[in-house]
Amino acid sequence: MDRTMNDIWGMILAAGSGTRLAEAAGGERKQYIEYKGAPLFWHCARTFSRVAGVRGLVFVFPPDDAPGMEKRLRQFFKTEDLGVRWTVVPGGERRQDSVRNGLTGLPKECGRVLIHDSARPFVSARLITDLVAALDAEARGVIPAVPVTDTIKTVAGNTVTGTLDRAELAAVQTPQGFEIALLREAHDRALDEGWEVTDDASMVERLAEVTVIPGEAGNVKITVPEDLKRLRETRTPVSCTGWGYDVHRFGGAADRPMVLGGVPIPGGPSVVAHSDGDVLLHALADAILGTFGGGDIGTHFPDSDPNFDNADSGVLVREVLAMAERADTRIVHADLTVVTQIPRLAPHAAQIAKNVARLLGLEAHQVNVKATTEEKLGFTGEKRGIKAVACVTGLREM
Repeated sequence: MDRTMNDIWGMILAAGSGTRLAEAAGGERKQYIEYKGAPLFWHCARTFSRVAGVRGLVFVFPPDDAPGMEKRLRQFFKTEDLGVRWTVVPGGERRQDSVRNGLTGLPKECGRVLIHDSARPFVSARLITDLVAALDAEARGVIPAVPVTDTIKTVAGNTVTGTLDRAELAAVQTPQGFEIALLREAHDRALDEGWEVTDDASMVERLAEVTVIPGEAGNVKITVPEDLKRLRETRTPVSCTGWGYDVHRFGGAADRPMVLGGVPIPGGPSVVAHSDGDVLLHALADAILGTFGGGDIGTHFPDSDPNFDNADSGVLVREVLAMAERADTRIVHADLTVVTQIPRLAPHAAQIAKNVARLLGLEAHQVNVKATTEEKLGFTGEKRGIKAVACVTGLREM
């Protein structure tokens, strides 16, 4: 693949008729069913937008609905800007036709795509991130799958004809990620040779190796009327607060260049640290851990471990965010303060806040960054070091 075409887009498939659910859903197509105040396809879009590598989204709707849904999406993005580019494409008669149409909506610089069924509204940002990582590691196609736990038999009429080895079986989910060129080739072959498939991997695996990564048990598909109960099952979100504090002393020319919130600070004093010395992100990581009782970063990333020598603190923050997600905790706000006599941080505060918001997958108004001095008192006032405090608010499903 030409790595100059490295952009990744998501494709949200919302073009199905939903006939199996129509009566139970009051005639509403399942992609439009409301869950927690928003249709299922919008929940998928929100999750995709929280993954840093995703540049844009293609929404595929039924042809008759596409013009109206484009107007509706404009309003959605006006009310809740997800921070990604987007477009709407009319779908086709079959799922594979809708994907083929959706490919026409991708920009020329897009080299990879993640195709997702809007009927899977519970997909996590972690799973999408894992798919992106597999593509970054040179996979040409990648799918998530979970082990099959039931015994599977082949049946003809009312008679069992065989029993399959479930150790060799897996239930496949979406999103599914592919190189654009490979996926287009597969769709061209499918059209020319009359292939009928139920997912894109079924095409691509005839042309190239498809990598499998672990899926998620919670990434279920809303398919039959009984599945609607999942949308009615509610868990109470409980507010939780975490507090973090970190200190680094200033060093000499051989120590780490100053970085705050992932932003290099030109002309700032160097810091003595085992990792990259980002005192603000270290405090933030501790505060995130505090929202769900996850301990501290010294436990998870000890300075005695050579693997964390000069480690990127942004990676550590993403790791503790993944821990929070596994603990059913969603971070919704961060208030951060840097305490130092030098350097002057006002020129950098906006960029630091923007970068922290990106790391956390939050809107700008959900992250606040402040800088202050201690009036020349203490070790910061004497210009011997820097410290940061972080207060993070999360919502934990109970």
